[in-house]
Amino acid sequence: MNSWPYNLMARFARCRPLGSLRPPSALNSKLDQLMIKLFGGRKDPQENGDPAQDTPAAELQSPALGIFGRMKQAVTRTRESLSSRIEGIVSLTRTVDEAALEDLESALLGSDLGVQTTTQVIDALRDHARRQAIEGGDELRNLLKSQLQSILEAPQRPVPTPEALPKVTFLVGVNGAGKTTTSGKLAAWLRAQGHSVLLCAADTFRAAAIEQLEVWASRSGVEMIKTRQGGDPAAVLYDAASAAKARQINDLIVDTAGRLHTKTGLMDELDKMRRTAARLIPGAPHEVLLVLDATTGQNGLQQARLFTQAAGVTGIVLAKLDGTAKGGIAVAIARELNLPVRFVGVGEQMGDLLEFSPADFVDALLG
Repeated sequence: MNSWPYNLMARFARCRPLGSLRPPSALNSKLDQLMIKLFGGRKDPQENGDPAQDTPAAELQSPALGIFGRMKQAVTRTRESLSSRIEGIVSLTRTVDEAALEDLESALLGSDLGVQTTTQVIDALRDHARRQAIEGGDELRNLLKSQLQSILEAPQRPVPTPEALPKVTFLVGVNGAGKTTTSGKLAAWLRAQGHSVLLCAADTFRAAAIEQLEVWASRSGVEMIKTRQGGDPAAVLYDAASAAKARQINDLIVDTAGRLHTKTGLMDELDKMRRTAARLIPGAPHEVLLVLDATTGQNGLQQARLFTQAAGVTGIVLAKLDGTAKGGIAVAIARELNLPVRFVGVGEQMGDLLEFSPADFVDALLG
């Protein structure tokens, strides 16, 4: 008689009873740890609009690092790429020559400065080298920092002060760039400056956009005016502007629907919202901030060009700066579109929105 069934039964008999198995929570914990080791941490909440729920409120406005330290941390990947290329360039020659400048040109293009901006920077360095030799990496780095900072500072302008409250800020951009999360972070940043803030959920087209903004409003401690999904964005803006005026709110932040220049109906809707705001509040909208995903590089520059033409963009919020090695897009935007970068997103927490400083950015980028 074949003995294999009996051997199999004996093996089952030696197994642990079901009651002795680890509880599902323990199994899930082990599985989570394994998944993190294999694939990294959880997905960036900016991609789905969910704020990190485990951030203590005190940390939102009191980061452990200073602003410069956090900026430096955010552009680590770009800095490492640029610095290694510069070190490689100057290690081959004591005096920076034409070959070295060509190598630097390639490095700048790889950091997404764009062709026009890179050409301007390299031409300026070449002119300096003709008049006076550039001796070594330190001098090259300092000259490069000076060039980049001057480009970034050129479009900077004072933040407009409205004649009467509230100041109205539209956040525009394509879906997935981070408008909704930026709205909540901007509300928290303004509250930290001592401002009263009201959020307007005018993205009535995208599923769950209103609910996501509601979560961010709760986390940032501000009120929000909303309507049902599919409702009229201009109507909810009218209600929000009226409420902001009645309550003497300092800042009204309007989260708009994701729009592309090819979607005529959506762009017309944005025009309607602009007219509605101007009818209720003189000079509104006072700012139109385009939220760009820094990881899209030159595609983001093209988005900025199109939105500037169609939506009257006055400034840029560069989101997800910590997730790319191509932070030079900030310089390209300033140079090619004459638009100031107003804020940068450097992480997924509520306090990870920093006011942009050209000097700090360049120092963090080049060390």
